[in-house]
Amino acid sequence: MPTVLITGAARGLGLDFVKRYAAKGWKVHACARDPAAAPLKAVKGDVQRHPLNVTNYKAVAALAKKLSGEAIDVLINNAGVAGREAGTLGSIDPAVWRDTFEVNALAPLMMAEAFVEHVARSRDRKMIAISSRLGSIGLNDGGHCAYRASKAALNMQWTSLAKDTAGKRLICVVLHPGWVQTDMGGKGAPLTIEQSVPAMVKVIDGLKAADSGRFIAYDGSAIVW
Repeated sequence: MPTVLITGAARGLGLDFVKRYAAKGWKVHACARDPAAAPLKAVKGDVQRHPLNVTNYKAVAALAKKLSGEAIDVLINNAGVAGREAGTLGSIDPAVWRDTFEVNALAPLMMAEAFVEHVARSRDRKMIAISSRLGSIGLNDGGHCAYRASKAALNMQWTSLAKDTAGKRLICVVLHPGWVQTDMGGKGAPLTIEQSVPAMVKVIDGLKAADSGRFIAYDGSAIVW
């Protein structure tokens, strides 16, 4: 039975990833600040729920130790924050920037460090980071500076991770979920969760070794860095 570990699993994209993989018959490790949240608790299937704040690195290490005997086929770093409008000139908030970078950029790297051997011993060996096209320098049209910068940092480190883990044959990919109707994306977004997540699962299922280090949209198209 293949296994997936998902962060930010109690709501939004993360919760739907849990539902989709559980429905596929996968073993799911669902990590969330509140794993007892009703929507997550209601998911049927082989779902193991873990309390995890991704910026509590002792807790991350403890979970990795607890799951030391597991082979994790797909690690999905989904947890993230919007960063609010803390980057506009005249309203830069260093505290918000630090929090945004820690959650969106540092925490996924710490997860990768903690679980790299779990993924390396699996069949699929896929390490996924949920990013955003807002992290693309080539597509930057301004605004959302803290969020953009944190996702650009995530993208850079994931390309480095792809190179650094090549000897372990990991497939490290950055995924853009689209602009989705979540708490972060807002009700005016053009995509629903039910459109975005199944498409991303399909992309993840189809990833090959040659895809490691790529920046890919939910529909499988490439995104410029």
